[in-house]
Amino acid sequence: MSDTGVARRLTEFSHGAGCGCKLGPAQLGEVLAAVTPPSHPDLLVGTDTGDDAAVWRLSEDRALVATTDFFTPIVDDPGTWGAIAATNAVSDVYAMGGTPLFALNLVCWPSEQLGPDVLAAVLEGGAGVGRRCGFAVVGGHTIDDPEPKYGLAVVGEVHPDRVLTNAGLRPGDELVLTKPLGIGVTTTAVKRGVPADVDAAVAVMTTPNADAAAAAREADATGCTDVTGYGLLGHLTKMTVASGVDAHVDVAAVPLLGGVRELVADGVVPGGTLRNRAWIDDRVVAGSAGEEDLLVLSDAQTSGGLLFGAAPGRGDSAVAWLRGRGHDAARIGTVTEGTGLVRL
Repeated sequence: MSDTGVARRLTEFSHGAGCGCKLGPAQLGEVLAAVTPPSHPDLLVGTDTGDDAAVWRLSEDRALVATTDFFTPIVDDPGTWGAIAATNAVSDVYAMGGTPLFALNLVCWPSEQLGPDVLAAVLEGGAGVGRRCGFAVVGGHTIDDPEPKYGLAVVGEVHPDRVLTNAGLRPGDELVLTKPLGIGVTTTAVKRGVPADVDAAVAVMTTPNADAAAAAREADATGCTDVTGYGLLGHLTKMTVASGVDAHVDVAAVPLLGGVRELVADGVVPGGTLRNRAWIDDRVVAGSAGEEDLLVLSDAQTSGGLLFGAAPGRGDSAVAWLRGRGHDAARIGTVTEGTGLVRL
């Protein structure tokens, strides 16, 4: 409750929607270029390839996966926001091929404007995701902040020889995307008061990537990422550069939420999507793809799907298995030898 006694919607506190609040990829790259990357014989995955989480070897057959993610409100229902944020945070563990073990809450909260009951609902939303995915949410940290933010620090485990990374794409791989795009466009439409299918977007954002990770492992993938704030093209270019390959994407095969193309045509485009579009410009060969295609493929996602390189001949079976379990997955392209480009 605000000082005026008028209830405020959660999204009114937010300067941006979900993962669209991230620093732009160009700006983040400039910051990290000034930071010395860590090095240790047991650090299997650090910061050099821009991966989703860190991986630390404990023994010959065990390694820890550690990650964190949090963001401002993307919906007004506190429990749903908590569930989206937690699903998004644990996705980084799945993207590395890992299994989550436990997590800690990260909370920034305007305590004078939003009461403890609202925060309790957010935390319960996150805890519910933990129960659904088989990990415990235990404790955490809170600070007073005029803009609410919520997320998790997650610890998981993976076999050291089965880690999936940005640098793992191989020539011949078949690219599989496990969720439709358009979350950033849809949530921006809602924030602007433009009609959009927010229920479909929420259903996507609250679907864990556990099945997607299982499909990636079964398809003998070695390269994987989750598609979040930098959009499909942003995350894919990070993979092609780290792997030293080119990717070829069939634009028509990429699954989208309903109405997204029409919204983009009407100018409903998040600021984060525009930053992504500018960042990937020199790494993407557009071919016959138009500007609206590039914007949709650059859309800043929150709690998006996994993008992985299935071994040759394994992509269609992975997609069929995922669709049989209710996921709108698709084989969207292939990987060839190259120099880090994405060709549409």
